[in-house]
Amino acid sequence: MLKIPNFKKLVKDSRLKNIIIIIGALGVLLILISSFSGLNTEREDSPDYSVSQYKTELQDSLSEMLTRIEGVGNVSVLLTIENSVEGVYLENNSTKTKEIEPVIRGVIVACSGGDDSVVSARVLDAVTKALNISSAKVSVTKLQE
Repeated sequence: MLKIPNFKKLVKDSRLKNIIIIIGALGVLLILISSFSGLNTEREDSPDYSVSQYKTELQDSLSEMLTRIEGVGNVSVLLTIENSVEGVYLENNSTKTKEIEPVIRGVIVACSGGDDSVVSARVLDAVTKALNISSAKVSVTKLQE
């Protein structure tokens, strides 16, 4: 057994006991405060919004931007999006699911100037760069008036 000189004397000292109790109480208090104040580093698995909301917001912002391109005129945008859930196996063989970021499968842009090849090329370039997708996934056509 480890012998520390004057250990019994230190334990009997009431000031030292009080300091140890205060430090321990402060430690517990800090742990409780951090758990209630959101200082935890763990994230809860709750999606900010659904895929349909993401799709709608993306369609709206794309439509708004495309109407600002010269010659485009009125615009209607349709996005097709793929979303899936992935099962991740943890070390203890339990599964935890997580959503994978939505993948854009295709875009249809119908605009007033869609029959003009220059306008079509501008729209195609804008959509492919904005969404970081290939031109094979984008169709630009004339909007029925």
